[in-house]
Amino acid sequence: MTGSRIDNLTIAVLLPCYNEAATIGAVVRGFRATLPGAQIHVYDNNSTDGTALHAMLAGAHVVRERRQGKGHVVRRMFSDIEADIYIMADGDGTYAPEDGEELIRTLLCERADMVVGTRRGVHDDAGRQGHAFGNRIFNILYRSIFGTDFTDIFSGYRVFSRRFVKSFPAVSAGFEIETEMSVHASRLKLPVSELELDYGRRPEGSHSKLSTFKDGAKILWMFAMLMKETRPFAFFGIVTGTFMALSLGFMTPVLLEYFHTGLVSRMPTWVLSVTLMMIAFMMFTAGVILDSVARSRAEQLRIHYMGLQAPHLLNDGFASDVEEIDVRQHQLPRAGAA
Repeated sequence: MTGSRIDNLTIAVLLPCYNEAATIGAVVRGFRATLPGAQIHVYDNNSTDGTALHAMLAGAHVVRERRQGKGHVVRRMFSDIEADIYIMADGDGTYAPEDGEELIRTLLCERADMVVGTRRGVHDDAGRQGHAFGNRIFNILYRSIFGTDFTDIFSGYRVFSRRFVKSFPAVSAGFEIETEMSVHASRLKLPVSELELDYGRRPEGSHSKLSTFKDGAKILWMFAMLMKETRPFAFFGIVTGTFMALSLGFMTPVLLEYFHTGLVSRMPTWVLSVTLMMIAFMMFTAGVILDSVARSRAEQLRIHYMGLQAPHLLNDGFASDVEEIDVRQHQLPRAGAA
């Protein structure tokens, strides 16, 4: 990518870190070499191993975020930093800084608001098969609930436009933040793209902060909350179906007995079944009402997103090059036919 073509754009590299002293220096130096004009920001999340010092010595601007959790760090980064293009990666060395240039190129060419670097070889991550299995399950679950825009919702290597960053609410506290980003893009139907990249292993002495079961439970809870907020009719439809099935299960033997004998001997069971049915109807009504509210909120978010200044991602030089390539690609078949 020729630097002169994006001279009017500012690029910010965002590196949230927690105890990554063994790798953060190399990551910062890698981004400085790949994107010499970019501003590199390391937000240290209460590290105890000298991460901040290593990042400063490598040339990064370091800020400390005291609230523990990646979500808190990302929210602070998005609030503090002003840029035209944001590139976010982890400080553990599993993402290659050299791929950042290709991610930015994809963002520019496709005029996307977010490009996700999907991880090739993620299922071999440090030999932790629990993470690999959970990654498969959650990606399948995401596509069944929120849509098929993404194949790797947990990738931490992403590039954003300013409009995405400044319209993203960021309510998550921990590693669920990537899921929230994906849902935000799918909900507002923002232009997004994916780019498959190699995924490295952590070097010796660097350890994953993820807990297979603890963080998996948090992500599953986040799925439920995001479904409630963005697809309330489907969410409360499931709740309605559950209560209705329980009600019919208790109600059926009582009704059969009544039709045969004309008596209701199990009055508490009948009362319970009627109560469950009433709850089911209440849940259905709540789903209908909240679905209208969710649509209104999505419209407001979209209007806010559209109110932000559109990023001038394609300046004249870059745009003309892309148009020239498109013309050549369209002319090639006709030239061959002639």
